[in-house]
Amino acid sequence: MNENELLERRRRALAPGYELFYREPVHLVRGEGVFVWDHAGRRYLDCYNNVPSVGHCHPRVVEAIATQAALLNTHTRYLHETVVQLSERLATKLSNGLGTCWFVCSGTEANDLATQIARSVTGHHGMLVSEYAYHGNSDLVLKLSTDSYPADRRPDWLGVVEPPNTYRGPFRLGEEDLGARYAESVSRAIEGLAERGHAPAAMLVDTSWDANGVLIPPHDYLVRSAAIVRAAGGLVIADEVQAGYCRLGDTWWGHDRYGLVPDIVTLGKPMGAGHPVAAVVTTPEIAAAFSEHSDYFNTFGGNPVSAAAALCVIDVIDDEGLLENAHQVGGHLAAGLAELARNHEIIGNVQGSGLFWGLDLVGDRSSRRPIAREDTKRLVSRLRDEGILTGVTGRHGNVLKIRPPLPFGRDHADHALEVLDRCLREFSETAVS
Repeated sequence: MNENELLERRRRALAPGYELFYREPVHLVRGEGVFVWDHAGRRYLDCYNNVPSVGHCHPRVVEAIATQAALLNTHTRYLHETVVQLSERLATKLSNGLGTCWFVCSGTEANDLATQIARSVTGHHGMLVSEYAYHGNSDLVLKLSTDSYPADRRPDWLGVVEPPNTYRGPFRLGEEDLGARYAESVSRAIEGLAERGHAPAAMLVDTSWDANGVLIPPHDYLVRSAAIVRAAGGLVIADEVQAGYCRLGDTWWGHDRYGLVPDIVTLGKPMGAGHPVAAVVTTPEIAAAFSEHSDYFNTFGGNPVSAAAALCVIDVIDDEGLLENAHQVGGHLAAGLAELARNHEIIGNVQGSGLFWGLDLVGDRSSRRPIAREDTKRLVSRLRDEGILTGVTGRHGNVLKIRPPLPFGRDHADHALEVLDRCLREFSETAVS
């Protein structure tokens, strides 16, 4: 089909809010492993999508979905073993009593439910999130997504804390007590809530700080922040939609990397390797307390097909050693990105871990002035032209995001680094805003 005709049909059929990547959209028709192909047969190395966590169209996940769909698909009001197995398997990947699950369909739903749980259990209404965070798009969770609407529209029950950006934030690498100093922002946010008549129900934190530009905080930051929140009567919700499922390369979960023991964990994108499934996991005590006041039910959450997909993803990660792969290839990628930073003045900072990296692009290293958002998009489009799919993130829209599926290998990393080096060299020869 003619691409322009398809674009016109899309404009007529879909709401205008549906955005496409790139000015010249990529018309994808097939995926396998870490590659996708467009309608003309051109192959792209996927360095962006964490949704197909174990690779595009993994044959075991496809088989699990097809087999279960051919048998039965209904909901959790009937007894079925697969959703029980999934909950049990998740419990083995978590610790500190986290193992009681609710299943939903998206990260947005997971964070919405987690907020309801925290408010019900604590009796408080206030919520704490990072500045320029993204947690989803329901009416409630959109209000928790401070990157998505103007600050003057924030509800009075929302407390906003400074993200632990040790490159661009108020406290930077080389200074003392960074974790404590960033945690002070949590205390100030709680004080602000109190002045407006609220106490914190929970702090919701994305343990990769994706929307902020893929941050690695001071190691004690989360533990200190959690202690402050709990002293004020709140809970801690770890949003693992981005960092979870081995993404950061050292542990299954981002919160484990920093020694955080959350009260509630939310899961989403990578959980079904492309199939829509998500979860809220907490302790039996918190689950029981919430269930005294709410009989939560989700029609599609935990259905047998979704459960089969999610269970298979865990098996594939374990059987194929994808956590170790993320660790090993992540280290190789880190070294390559550091070398690029030494050779290209436009890279102000390399930040990330495992298979999740951000390149903070600057027009001037001494002032750390971010390049314009449109310039970052121009670089991403140039990489697309060379067969590499990446993304844009960060408060200033100047962070190049690299977040490939977990089977991403050293040879894939080397190819991506080679193309990135060439495109950065070309890019630097043109005027940057």
